[in-house]
Amino acid sequence: MTLVALNASRDGFQVDLKYASCDNITGQKIYKNATPYLHKDAFNAFLDAHKLAQAMGLNIKIFDAFRPTAAQEILWSYFPDPNFVAPPAIGSPHTRGIAIDLTLIDQSGKELDMGTYFDDFTDASYHKSMAVSAEAQKNRILLCGLMRLAGWNHNTIEWWHYQLPEHKTYPLINDELVCREIMT
Repeated sequence: MTLVALNASRDGFQVDLKYASCDNITGQKIYKNATPYLHKDAFNAFLDAHKLAQAMGLNIKIFDAFRPTAAQEILWSYFPDPNFVAPPAIGSPHTRGIAIDLTLIDQSGKELDMGTYFDDFTDASYHKSMAVSAEAQKNRILLCGLMRLAGWNHNTIEWWHYQLPEHKTYPLINDELVCREIMT
C-alpha cells in the first residue's frame, strides 16, 4: 500500500506535526520528516474536510497522520494507556494510515479554542467534557460536524482525533520506504 503525502503548500492547510518536534508528550523528536501521509481513502476524505473548512472561512492544522509502528511503540512506552494510545501489537488507525489528528484555525492561522492542547490525556479532552469553556465546546462541535460531513468518525475521548469508519478493515502499514522517510 502506498501512502499519499499531504502537500500543505499546494492545498493551503497548515502542518504542525507534533512528533517531528519536541513539543509532544515524550519531549523528544520522533519523526525526522514533518510531512504527513495518509492512505488514499483518508487523503480523499481529508481533502473533502479541508474544502468544507475553507467554505466556512476556516482552515485546518494537522498534528499527526500516518504513524509508523516504531513511533507507536515510543508513544506507548511513554503513555501506556489504551484509552489514549493503542498498544503497538494491536495497531491503531494511525498505523493503518486512516487517522488524522487536527484542529481548526482562522484565516490568520490562529487555532480555535478547543479547551485543551493536542495530546492532553485528561478528561478535559473528551468531546463531551464540561470542563472546557462554552466557546471550546462550540468549536469542538464545529470540528466534529465538519469532519463527519466529510466521512470521518470521531474519537469520543480525543477532540483532535478522527478516523475512517471500520478502521480495523484496513491493514497495518509497514511501508519500509515511507517509515524510513518519517522516522529519525
